[in-house]
Amino acid sequence: MSKTREQKSQIVEDLKNDFQKAQSVILTDYRGLTVEDEAALRKKFREAGAKYEVIKNTLAGLAAKEVGLEGLDSFLAGPTAAAFGYDDPVLPAKILAGYAKDHEQIKIKGGIVNGRVIGIDEVKALAELPPREELIAKMLGSMQAPISGLAGSLSGIIRKLLYALNAVAEVKGA
Repeated sequence: MSKTREQKSQIVEDLKNDFQKAQSVILTDYRGLTVEDEAALRKKFREAGAKYEVIKNTLAGLAAKEVGLEGLDSFLAGPTAAAFGYDDPVLPAKILAGYAKDHEQIKIKGGIVNGRVIGIDEVKALAELPPREELIAKMLGSMQAPISGLAGSLSGIIRKLLYALNAVAEVKGA
């Protein structure tokens, strides 16, 4: 059953909102996935606070143009599903890359990260990034290293001063 013009315009509006709200959108070709596999994939995305849905290429192309995303048309061929990551831009790429290891039917086409269209190689590189918490911990550790080094140096100077004062006190006391 074909959709009415109002239904199609509502879908375009929804896609525009998703493109604007999402920090990343990863486009896939889902040909060959069973209904159960696709349902399991959707569940993984829901549990992670993201969204995975099949999209119509022409409507997605219209929504992308209205939002100002250029270069997305090359990825909108054949059956297309989109994974929207709202909180973490790396999350959809990680979930899809992990899922693609077990299900070779799913093919990553490309995507959008923070308003920039990226290719399949960039999506794969994004999927290989460490988790956000690990990156933050590494950054904080590197920021903390000079401070703890300075504190260690200062405590060493104070310790040497105390040894010298103790030595002087022992000499004067004896």
